[in-house]
Amino acid sequence: MNAPLRLGVNVDHVATLRNARGGSYPDPVAAAKLAEAAGADGITAHLREDRRHITDADMARLAVELTKPLNFEMAATAEMQALALRRKPHAVCLVPERREERTTEGGLEVAGEKARLADFIAPLREAGSRVSLFIGADPRQIEASAEIGAAVVELHTGAWCDAHHAGEAEEAARLLRELREGARLAHGLGLEVHAGHGLTYDLAREIARAPEIRELNIGHFLIADAVFVGLEAAIRRMKAAMAEGRARASADS
Repeated sequence: MNAPLRLGVNVDHVATLRNARGGSYPDPVAAAKLAEAAGADGITAHLREDRRHITDADMARLAVELTKPLNFEMAATAEMQALALRRKPHAVCLVPERREERTTEGGLEVAGEKARLADFIAPLREAGSRVSLFIGADPRQIEASAEIGAAVVELHTGAWCDAHHAGEAEEAARLLRELREGARLAHGLGLEVHAGHGLTYDLAREIARAPEIRELNIGHFLIADAVFVGLEAAIRRMKAAMAEGRARASADS
């Protein structure tokens, strides 16, 4: 029997919409609460260094108002570490961050920065936060993540999703194999495995067939589809797609 698959809903782009006009509406914290009521298993928010969407005030409210676990995405900087130590979220996910990028473009370089990252995550672990590293499905990065004491790796699914949407069937199949092999390796090393970036209903259904993956973190697609169907309906449909994928994995095994 495969373990249930959790859904973490990222509310960053509710804040993007709010910030397009200023003011306080739509409120990402209200969206997070609606997501919880609709069946989300956790809430993810990325406080970027340039504060382009989520703000410090949003994070302060999310830390105290949610009933489900908060996953605080952040760059591995001293400023963000201090904020995480103050808020003590359930989980901290370290991501690479470049000011000029529209969205996170790749995975974190762990293998080349093991000493720095081991020192960086130690106080976060001591404060009680589960530390996750957002990485590509590269054996070197996965092994380095286990070596420095991370509890979780989140595999970047963006390249696979892009290849799928571009109709590049062979490349998409290759990247999916890499993701599944990476998930197996990470699980075998004792890491909890998450995945996310660019997932749609169909692609979430497909990646859910990897039994080692325990959580999907999805934001932009859910917020975009909510424009047409509402956030509650989008989350329920995503949860159903994930459950269908998990059921297929059980049938395959």
